Amino acid sequence: MNSSNTSKAIGKNIKHYRLKAGLSQVGLAKKAGINDNYYARVERGEVSPTLEKYEKIAKALKVKSSELLPF
Repeated sequence: MNSSNTSKAIGKNIKHYRLKAGLSQVGLAKKAGINDNYYARVERGEVSPTLEKYEKIAKALKVKSSELLPF
């Protein structure tokens, strides 16, 4: 799996858990303390979040970070 496919798979997993939690993109970004435009790009797989932001997203979703990884 190349880095572009990995980013897209992570974004897809994050979106799955966000929808499961009943949150909008803006709502999750606010809860995670990150910029909503940046978060939307993460979810679309356009950028890979830093480990710090990845951890914030996982905490906001109340899931283990490993659940968001595609491997």
